[in-house]
Amino acid sequence: MMRLYTHADCLQHTAGLDHAERPARLRAVLQALDHDRFAALDRIEAPCASREQLLRVHSAAHVERILAHAGDSELQALDEDTWVGPGSVEAALRAAGAVAAAVDAVIGGRCEAAFCAVRPPGHHATRDEAMGFCLFNNVAVGAAQAIAVHGLKRVAIADFDVHHGNGSQAIFEREPRVLFLSSHQSPLYPASGAEDERGVGNIVNGTLSPGAGSLEFRELWTHRLLPRLHAFKPQLVLVSAGFDAHRNDPLADIRLGQEDYAWITDQLLSLARRHAGGRLVSTLEGGYDLGALAASVTAHVGALMA
Repeated sequence: MMRLYTHADCLQHTAGLDHAERPARLRAVLQALDHDRFAALDRIEAPCASREQLLRVHSAAHVERILAHAGDSELQALDEDTWVGPGSVEAALRAAGAVAAAVDAVIGGRCEAAFCAVRPPGHHATRDEAMGFCLFNNVAVGAAQAIAVHGLKRVAIADFDVHHGNGSQAIFEREPRVLFLSSHQSPLYPASGAEDERGVGNIVNGTLSPGAGSLEFRELWTHRLLPRLHAFKPQLVLVSAGFDAHRNDPLADIRLGQEDYAWITDQLLSLARRHAGGRLVSTLEGGYDLGALAASVTAHVGALMA
């Protein structure tokens, strides 16, 4: 059985009418998954993350800065890209809480895999800073939950968002129990993720040049990233599932199609079944063309259910 974690609160966060990270993204995802093909999904309301869960990966000062915006009546900028307003704190707590709850469920045997259809995204948020549309680092909260609560020794984060997951890397670059792997366009925001950034041997970055497509993406994962992931033998696979490397996405220059997302999902799920008893949790990151996002999520979740 596969679970879908989401919550109506995640639709309430807004960064302004013209902002790329808008509620319509999640509505497009949920509409795409409201189809007979996905009727077997076990649909779960995401809980709020606790302070304890957030503090495993964020500083107390950062957590309190974000929580202080609960009840805001107007939009406020945290940086030029990242905003909070009415509903933002509740959405961010649900997004992080979804991943932690999904981790509990797959490790507890209540489902094999899970997809968290949540927003705001998380992989740019560092220990001390909200950035890149992200308030809390959702996938990092999930990884820390697996280690702190369930005692796992090998947790992998596979990030195929077109932007480097700088926050996830920074949070875990000195934590050998977490392997972080990323494919991303370079140069591109946030100007990190060089292939010589290795942490304590637990960071594996693969860069794609503007204009790269399916061939380059699949070769990168096949020859560089997946072998490292197999060698690590993770007990849990977490996926930062950003779909903004799609050819139609307005924020980058990589030319993938939904068939590439089905392919990488199949690769990661097969690996999870080989090493981790099938335990895989995926969470939504980027993807800003609504049609491409809906098609890509359909391909991703369909592959997870296969």
